[in-house]
Amino acid sequence: MTALVSLKNVVKRYTRGTQQVEVLHGLNLEVESGEFLALMGPSGSGKTTLLNLIGGLDRPDEGEVMVAGERIDQLSSGQLAGWRARHVGFVFQFYNLLPALTAERNVEVPLLLTHFGSARRKQNVRAALALVGLADRAKHTPAELSGGQQQRVAIARALIADPTLIVCDEPTGDLDRQSAEEILGLLEILNRKQRKTIIMVTHDPLAAAHASRRLYVDKGRLSAQEERSAA
Repeated sequence: MTALVSLKNVVKRYTRGTQQVEVLHGLNLEVESGEFLALMGPSGSGKTTLLNLIGGLDRPDEGEVMVAGERIDQLSSGQLAGWRARHVGFVFQFYNLLPALTAERNVEVPLLLTHFGSARRKQNVRAALALVGLADRAKHTPAELSGGQQQRVAIARALIADPTLIVCDEPTGDLDRQSAEEILGLLEILNRKQRKTIIMVTHDPLAAAHASRRLYVDKGRLSAQEERSAA
């Protein structure tokens, strides 16, 4: 089976002052379609940098990043923006919702970049909000929603364009344990029933336990240690 995500000999460097710091060191990774992968590791280990490369938010300095059959490290900025819109749904720790917009309008935003008409967009928004259990909160703004509800809106927004891949950066990091478990349960449902491929960065072992596979990033390298959940 061909991997949905394939990274080969990936190196990433950042400039800090007059120094170049290598964050990822010749990293290799494959993720199969339908996996729920948790990337774990301490702060500064490179796990978010790795996630950003997979999601097309950043580029490697060396190596190859193949996602959904395309060498995204070779795309121009414009091509990469279009590729992200088609293939990737993003879920962040702090939701990144637009405060002046209602839940339904926040979810609709990615569809404004598509050819869908207004009626089709509204239909898709209703379906996405129903999927995350927020059909009755469509007209509420973020300030009128709890943290867990805001993250559900963010997940609905990530799903709205039917992405190939969902990438999550500490999606429960700002939530209490009960809300976090609800969000993680929702991600599991999306993975198992909707067959969505999910890659999640987390430092929380309880969050990572919901994934089907766990890998550890340590000082810019993937550890030999790997864990898989029972089927």
